[in-house]
Amino acid sequence: MDAVKQFGQYALLMYQGLRSFTEFSTYRKNLFSEFVKIGYESIPIIILTGVFTGAVLTLQTAYQLDTDLYPVTIVGSIVGQSIIIELAAVIGGLVLAGKVGARISTELGTMRVSEQIDALESMGFNSVTFLVVPRVLAGVFMFPVLYIIAATMGVIGGLIAGQLDGILPAAEFMQGARSFFYPEDVVFGIVKSFVFGFVITSISSFKGYYAFGGAEGVGNATTQATVLSCIYVLLSDFALAALLL
Repeated sequence: MDAVKQFGQYALLMYQGLRSFTEFSTYRKNLFSEFVKIGYESIPIIILTGVFTGAVLTLQTAYQLDTDLYPVTIVGSIVGQSIIIELAAVIGGLVLAGKVGARISTELGTMRVSEQIDALESMGFNSVTFLVVPRVLAGVFMFPVLYIIAATMGVIGGLIAGQLDGILPAAEFMQGARSFFYPEDVVFGIVKSFVFGFVITSISSFKGYYAFGGAEGVGNATTQATVLSCIYVLLSDFALAALLL
């Protein structure tokens, strides 16, 4: 029953946010602030994640295919497709669930337990429009941008690792990556990043918005937001793969 109650609260919160979507003047300033926090401030960790994901995948792929049965360019093909279709979106999403999701739930949870949200509502503000909508919208719009950065840096990381480790020259890596590159794979990755952005920011906003119990309650809400975001990123990844591939 508790799970049903929480799902109902979550659905109602998202419905209220959808109804107030057109009140752009209310959340405009917060939206651009969230673009910076979710997008710009996440670029360094996304670059780091992408580079090392591509580098490790190149080394492991070369180790598994250490045989004369396949051309060496197959390493670039496998790494490129794996990064674009799966790893850039999923690993990036899991990393951002910890960075972005934890921040959102902590901010809103602190505002809830310190009665700042109640104060906003007493002054006539729609707290859902002012606090939740800009965070969810920023996640939906910025996660695809971060996915593109992660995918690009993943391929570059794999190329550099292959060159430095003597596995294959950069030209042969790119030859293999280009030979199995399909634009629809990029579209699929962007669709996944849209969904992950909504899942992470909406769950984190929900947990923070309904936090209670002082500092301990904020900590519990942050932990639950991070864990649930990771779980639902993986579940939605499976669902999208089953539906779209």
